[in-house]
Formats: sequence, structure tokens, C-alpha cells
Amino acid sequence: MTVPPNENRINLQHLLKLMGPHGLFEHALFREPRLEHGYCTDDNARAVVITAAMEDAAADAIFDRCLRFVADAFTPEGFRNRRSSSGDWLDGLGSEDAHGRAVWGLGVAARYDRLPPELLPTFDVACLRPLTAPRAIAYALLGATAAVDHVDAAPAARAAIARLGGALPAVRPGSWPWPEDRLTYANARIPQAMILVGQTTGDRLIRNIGLHLLDWLVKVETGPEGFSFTPVAGRGPGETGPAFDQQPIEAWAMADACETAALATGGAAWRTHALRAFEWFHGRNDVGVAMYDPATGAGYDGLEADGANLNCGAESTLSALGAAQVRERLLAVPATVAAL
Repeated sequence: MTVPPNENRINLQHLLKLMGPHGLFEHALFREPRLEHGYCTDDNARAVVITAAMEDAAADAIFDRCLRFVADAFTPEGFRNRRSSSGDWLDGLGSEDAHGRAVWGLGVAARYDRLPPELLPTFDVACLRPLTAPRAIAYALLGATAAVDHVDAAPAARAAIARLGGALPAVRPGSWPWPEDRLTYANARIPQAMILVGQTTGDRLIRNIGLHLLDWLVKVETGPEGFSFTPVAGRGPGETGPAFDQQPIEAWAMADACETAALATGGAAWRTHALRAFEWFHGRNDVGVAMYDPATGAGYDGLEADGANLNCGAESTLSALGAAQVRERLLAVPATVAAL
């Protein structure tokens, strides 16, 4: 599939529209932010990941405000998640997943030398929290592996990798190797974390387990038209697609994970899979409809059996932009890149 050049650009127009005085609003009704639903750490941390490597005024404005949101969410026990449009925190402690995403954002900020010194203690303490939820562990490991080359963040990052790497869920024998009874959401982040831990520590066993698990997931989630992602209700053994609603977060996770595998192995097939995940946003999906509007930079909230959910919230928009960044990075690297 050939995507027209104007559909490749990283367009931050809609993200800017979703920005409020405290950070990035979570939900939208069509293109308008739903102020009554407020903000969440989940999306503001994702926005930090997206904008950390970008170099323009709009990206800087988003990065600075969203990083401040993540910093303000921190407590010694972990990160709060829900915040009202007026700026009041609505929970004492967010989910483990919100914590993991916050560590991810801080770690990526450190990778690009954009973590202010005053936030280093926040990163250090956040890396110490025991986590049991598989995706929370995976997200925290994405942040820790991103920060290992930052001189001041590296000690906490390496300690987190040593501790949380061993807490990743074990794969199962047989035809259903997935470490859970059902696929749920952001599935590719688990094998991606395994590959990154293996690459960072030199542990080829966990690296190869991650590659095997990701290869299995690619096969399970591939349909006749392209990727056919696990729907919101999940997918268990024997369940086949297409099924709906499919969420953009799955496509970003898959694109990211396959890029990680491509860099780890030099395998051209992984590069192809990553690009196919990007193309899901541009009509290479079970319904054949676009899940991204290049004119505004807005991502649609879900792929339904009869078309796209036309609400354009933060998670969906960030997912489309994240997949576009994967494509941008891959096109900047020769296809014959050597394995790391």
C-alpha cells in the first residue's frame, strides 16, 4: 500500500486543540475536547513520549505542559491518574498501568536529555514501586530501557530493569503461548518489553522469547486485508476475526514493537510488519476506512464494523501519531540495518 506523502507528516494540530491549562484532555466529542471528562496521566505521559524527540515550538509546548502534568501527578506511593478540568485531583493513587506509563514518559524524556534535574528523584522513586500488572511492568520497562544511557537516570533505570524484567509474565507451552488466558489491550507492549530487556542486558533468552511471542501475536492478529487487531472484548483461544471495536492503541503498540524487533534482529519482515501496522490507520484494515485525518492530525477512536468512530480523543490521536513516527524512523534507516 502506498500512502500519499501528506498523510505521513506528524501533524500536531488536533493535539494542540485538546490541550487545556493543565495538560491534554482525555476525550473528545468529534473534534471538540470534552472538558467534563478532564485529564488523565495515561495520555499526558503518552504525549511526552510522542513529543520528546520532536523539535518545533508546538511540540515543545505540548511536551512541557504534559511533562509538568506527569510531575504533578506524582506521590511517594505512585502516580495519580484522574484530574478534573479545574485541576483538582480525583484519585489518591492511579492504576499500576498509569504508573507504568508515567515511568515510560519520564524515561523517554531522559533519553532525549529533556528530564529536568528536579524530576530525577521522581523517576528514581517511581522505578522502585513494585508492580504486578503485566502491562504496567511492560510500560515501566519501556521507560527504564529508554533511560539507561542517561548518566543520572541510569542507576535507577538499571535497577528497575533487573527487578521488573524478572517480573514479566511467563509464556505458556502449546498453541496458546500468550501469558494470559485472553489477549486484551496494548498486547504488543509485553513482547516489546521482553526484547528491550534482552537487548539492554544481553540476555538472549528473554530477547528470543519476546521475538517468538511477538511473531505469534502478528500471526494471530493478521487478517486478509492487513492487521485485524484484538477487539475491546479481548480474544481467546479459538476466537477468530474480524471482531470489533478495534482500538488504535493496538496498532501503535504493534508498530512500535515490530520496529524494536527490526532493530534487534535486522529482519526485513519485522520492518514490513511495522509498516503494515502504520497502514492500518490509512485504510489497510478490516473495514477499509481511514482511522486518521491528515488534514488535522486527528485520530479516530475505534474501528467499528460499519466504519470509524468519529470521536477523536487523546489516546487515539497519540496512537496515530506514534505509528507515523515509527514509519518516519524506519524510512530514515536503511532496510539492511544490521542487528544491534
